[in-house]
Amino acid sequence: MQLKKLFQASLCALALSMSIPGQAQSTLKLPDLGTSAVQVLPIDKEQAIGEIMMMQIRSGSKLVQDPVLDEYLSTLGNKLVANANDVRFPFSFFWINNKDINAFAFYGGHVGVHTGLMAQADNESQFASVLGHEIAHVTQRHLARRIQQAKDNSALTIAGMITGILATVIAPDAGMAILSASSTQSALSQLTHSRKAEQEADRFGMQTLYNAGFDPHASSEFLSKLAAQVRFKNKAPVFLMSHPLPDSRVSDVRLRAQQYEQRYVPRSPQFQLAKSRVIARYQLDSESAQAYFEQALKRSSELDKSALEYGLAITFLDQEKLDKAQTVMDKLLRADPNNLFYLDVYTDLLLAKKDYAGITKLLGEKHQLRPNNQVITLNYANVAIKSEQYDLAEQLLKVFLLEKPGHVLARQLLTDTYKKMDAKADYHESQASLLSHYGAFMRAADEIQKALNHVEKEETIRRLRLKALLTQYRDMQKELAKL
Repeated sequence: MQLKKLFQASLCALALSMSIPGQAQSTLKLPDLGTSAVQVLPIDKEQAIGEIMMMQIRSGSKLVQDPVLDEYLSTLGNKLVANANDVRFPFSFFWINNKDINAFAFYGGHVGVHTGLMAQADNESQFASVLGHEIAHVTQRHLARRIQQAKDNSALTIAGMITGILATVIAPDAGMAILSASSTQSALSQLTHSRKAEQEADRFGMQTLYNAGFDPHASSEFLSKLAAQVRFKNKAPVFLMSHPLPDSRVSDVRLRAQQYEQRYVPRSPQFQLAKSRVIARYQLDSESAQAYFEQALKRSSELDKSALEYGLAITFLDQEKLDKAQTVMDKLLRADPNNLFYLDVYTDLLLAKKDYAGITKLLGEKHQLRPNNQVITLNYANVAIKSEQYDLAEQLLKVFLLEKPGHVLARQLLTDTYKKMDAKADYHESQASLLSHYGAFMRAADEIQKALNHVEKEETIRRLRLKALLTQYRDMQKELAKL
């Protein structure tokens, strides 16, 4: 496929999403190694391609819809972005439910993290070192330079390259097979380019890590940990398949880290809580997780064992040992009543006990203190749906979506609300919006047609708006069919 056609489809996808003002450039004066890539892939087109790839990931991957983990990852990721070089647009961070150690970044500042990475990181600096590395891949426009190389290589099509990249970031084995199928010589060329990109990402990622207040030596610590797994296991960690680890790379990263002072970073309670949540919900089954946390509590010499107790409470809740979960959570909330991790589990606990009045009162108070916080708002809306307070749920979610129009879980909750209310036109329109986030534009068009069937003839403005959406979704489907 010609590059022009791909960009036309990409821009059409971007038009469906809300435009975001550009982010200010960093004042750091590092060399701009990605400048040549701008000539072939302008920033707006990079963002558009990223939107298409994100649609495909939503529809084909096990994304984690977990507001409290999303809040943690986005906060940490944006802290790193704020200290990175050459940031050209806002970044977005998301989780994939996968036990493999992996993270990846692609066009438009999208960064995906496997839950297995969190489970294996020893501290927040190690976890942040991987995010910083992925951010550097985007800011240095390494994928954009792959497009440039593909453009100069007639044996490899642009569409084939993007397909290979998409597969590589999710399943590196499959991705390399696709690249090899396109052209053996091109695949080898891409692998060499990738090794060079890794060196750049290591260098820029480490500076970002240091600027953000983390320990730069954590980069070499984590790579050493992965290298050890290569020695003692037949199969390398997934991260190393898409991020090659030649023999010299660990030593290069270690030497580079020595240029920075080793920094003591206090233990991060938020990281520990996120790790406990991942282990309890996504890494182990609930019974194995319970045994893990009980043993860890016996062995731990830490004075603050709240993160382990939190993980244990989750396992009790998931096994419906509600009284045990309540005992632990009451203790944790007394010590830290505004902790979002605790409030999220406490909400699930009271929902399991069908104590709608108690949790509605608690979340209503927290919502007044922190309006539109995603953990509190989405939990509050979910409780409102469960307790049949549909007007409250609709109000909460519509206000939330004004600020975050692309939030898929919020859109799903609003769609569920309209279904419960038997508001057919609203339900079909909201369902269409949800489907569009997965790239299912034909099905979205069908939903808009159904919505039109339930709109009164005198609702002229609404009918015109829905007809415009119908045309837009149909046009987008035609453009995607060209890819």
